Amino acid sequence: MINPNDFLAAGQQLHGHKCPAMPLGLRAGAAAMNALGVDRAQDGQLVALVELGDGHCAHCFADGIQMITGCTFGKGNIQKLGYGKFGVTLIERATGRAVRVVPRAEAQLASKKSVFFTEYREKGIPASQVPPALVEPMIAQVMGAPQEQILKVGDIHQHVLPKPAEAFESFVCPRCGDMVITKYGRDLGGERICQPCFDAARPSA
Repeated sequence: MINPNDFLAAGQQLHGHKCPAMPLGLRAGAAAMNALGVDRAQDGQLVALVELGDGHCAHCFADGIQMITGCTFGKGNIQKLGYGKFGVTLIERATGRAVRVVPRAEAQLASKKSVFFTEYREKGIPASQVPPALVEPMIAQVMGAPQEQILKVGDIHQHVLPKPAEAFESFVCPRCGDMVITKYGRDLGGERICQPCFDAARPSA
């Protein structure tokens, strides 16, 4: 069984500040891993589909998912779906077995009524500047609450994933001198260049 408390300190170090959303990601990721009976991904054994969008509250949730599942941007086995929601679907690549875990709306609504949100975050104050006396109890509540009180864990189901492919072929852009993965190159007048150089060479509209 994966214990999210074992990842809290490392998660906070990765994330950069203390808040309740990153720990909630730890809890959600642990619940998904324990439902599937899988270990943390060392390579691409797991894939996480997070339902977050851009520029909304509790985006920190994704760092908790990355920390505990081992699904990271660098490995390419985490994807943001852009739904503006807080669910995560964790998939075991070898079997296609998957489970969706989502924080309970009632728990999130209660959190949004806290002083942490109403007097600090909603007024644009960074989470790192919120007094620890307000943040620590919220983290303790998230990490200590019974799973069924804060999370909904769905049924195990099948999820078909495309076969992963790593691109190794590359070239050096003759204009800027940067290394570019070949499939991202663009042709301009018979010259193979990178996307930024291609954009810079095109006449502005």
